[in-house]
Amino acid sequence: MSGNPRLDGVGLTLAYERRIVAEGLSVAVPDGSFTVVIGPNACGKSTLLRALARTLRPRAGTVLLDGRDIHALPSRAVARTLGLLPQSSVAPDGITVADLVARGRYPHQGLLRQWSREDERVVAESMAATGVAELADRPVDELSGGQRQRVWIAMALAQQTPLLLLDEPTTWLDVAHQIEVLDLCARLHEEQGRTLVAVLHDLHHAARYATHLIAMRDGRVVAEGDPREVVTADLVQEVFGLPCRIVEDPETGTPLVVPATRRPRLPDAASRVVPTA
Repeated sequence: MSGNPRLDGVGLTLAYERRIVAEGLSVAVPDGSFTVVIGPNACGKSTLLRALARTLRPRAGTVLLDGRDIHALPSRAVARTLGLLPQSSVAPDGITVADLVARGRYPHQGLLRQWSREDERVVAESMAATGVAELADRPVDELSGGQRQRVWIAMALAQQTPLLLLDEPTTWLDVAHQIEVLDLCARLHEEQGRTLVAVLHDLHHAARYATHLIAMRDGRVVAEGDPREVVTADLVQEVFGLPCRIVEDPETGTPLVVPATRRPRLPDAASRVVPTA
């Protein structure tokens, strides 16, 4: 991880019509990181990601991609550098896995460059990397939630962008599929050197997978840095209003949040006194 940001938000005011979500918000995504944004509902996480992805124009401030205003760059140039997996992705009815993944190659085509063997290779490699190659001819709408999410990630991979943004990629997935998708993201980061930015709700997942953590509340950044330094009992209390203690994850050594109990602990069976007749 070089640490030098390729994607920055500087002095951002983000809003939907009259509702202001954030003012004066600044973030920098370290190049080569797996950055995860956490925070309570409606704190501005997904809004920030939309601004970074150029799907929401800031009221004020600037999003910089490689030092240039992202809104001043041609759309095709942005699409070759930055990929986005939105929170809700809907595939066209009846489209197959291979055809959907192939749509990731559109930014690389134009009037003088049509579909090529290189495109075929990239699509095949993207499906293999995400474990969906054997599903190539299956309609996307027949797949399980975990399979569909891997197909959408394969499409984003086919764009061959060095930056990939994922908005709540584990939403609606059971815990096994959540780990499957996050393990895939970790491999993309570690093996292919991609810079990932993901919005997650689960603190345990965020602490386990992130190399750089951004904690938000009320449209502002409360803390950021290495998860081992950011995830503290005080931080969780401040951001989520949750009393807790932090222990070490026995599998990874990363912070594990243990919520404080809100009721007296019941004695275990061995310690109960059973009255005799």
